[in-house]
Amino acid sequence: MSLTVTVLGATGSIGRSTVDLLQQHPGRFRVGALVGGRDAAALAALAGDLRPDFVALADESAGPALREALSGTGIANGAGEAAVMEAVAREADIVVAAVSGAAGLRPTHAALRLGRTVALANKESLVCAGDAFMRDAARYGARLLPVDSEHNALAQALGDGRVADVAKMTITASGGPFRTWDAARIAAATPTEAAAHPTWSMGMKINIDSASLMNKGLELIEAHHLFSIEPERLDVVVHPQSIVHGLVHWRDGAVTAGLAMPDMRVPIAHCLGLGDRLTIERGRGLDLVAAGSLTFEAADEARFPCLRIARAALRDGGAMPTVMNAANEIAVSAFIRGAIPFYGIADLVERACAHFAAEYRTAPADVDEALAIDAHVRDWSAAALPEPRRAG
Repeated sequence: MSLTVTVLGATGSIGRSTVDLLQQHPGRFRVGALVGGRDAAALAALAGDLRPDFVALADESAGPALREALSGTGIANGAGEAAVMEAVAREADIVVAAVSGAAGLRPTHAALRLGRTVALANKESLVCAGDAFMRDAARYGARLLPVDSEHNALAQALGDGRVADVAKMTITASGGPFRTWDAARIAAATPTEAAAHPTWSMGMKINIDSASLMNKGLELIEAHHLFSIEPERLDVVVHPQSIVHGLVHWRDGAVTAGLAMPDMRVPIAHCLGLGDRLTIERGRGLDLVAAGSLTFEAADEARFPCLRIARAALRDGGAMPTVMNAANEIAVSAFIRGAIPFYGIADLVERACAHFAAEYRTAPADVDEALAIDAHVRDWSAAALPEPRRAG
């Protein structure tokens, strides 16, 4: 009997890796629904290959293009928030939540409220509303499976062990494109340089988060919620080879690590398998002799202040992770369009956290409150950006 899978964020990098696995195992899975952002042609092409029952675009204005592209296929489709929620509401055994950014909160939470098994790649769900998500997962009987390679490795390394027996959990960072750069060179970096990730191809915004190490800060917050582990028992280490993804340090001194080649299909396959191991075609198995050596370095919070800011937001708790994430999304967008320099990202995020520290001491009670805080902080952060330079 095949499992029905819904993919949220089907046209993104995680979504496409998921689609590749679904196509490799057609007898094991059927696709119930696909959700994309605004690319009607890309979503229609996937729909033609996978033959889902329903497809939706988040961008309502792209609806006519989607309807035209799917004309004659018999595949039901829609666009806009209501269509996305219709896709989520359709029967599914597994929902892959791969919509990036705060935009993924509502559909991911909707799947969770239906008691689905959710393969979670939208880390902002736990960063912005982690307390609410974990509470509701327990309340509605939903199962959260981590898709991020680091958290998936931690889950596999933890196995049947108890978090009470864990001394520390460590996630790894490749170090990004600026790992060996000095601060002066990083300060002058262009968006193209920041987005040139040495290992992963994850989209412009996530690649820039990796360059600033903000991505690791978000992952620490995610790990805190997923594993119910205190901030002081979480750490980051730089590992340029991106082969070791996560380590569990036990209180007796033993360490269990999750290793794999840097291929997002590995953690996705682990989630889709629901306890069984899926074969990945065209995948490179890990050959430690060929790898030669695995090296590790301390994460430098002086050159990469976003990691320090994220750690502080995690320690402070309340809604500070929500504030930090919203300000970071505005700051990264501003950097991409040339409105601020690279270190301007950390500067704006830190100013936002300081500005809202007294106002948002309490964690969001639900997704609506998290999104309201997100909108408030985005407005403030956009207004706090420097005025555009005028020609002449």
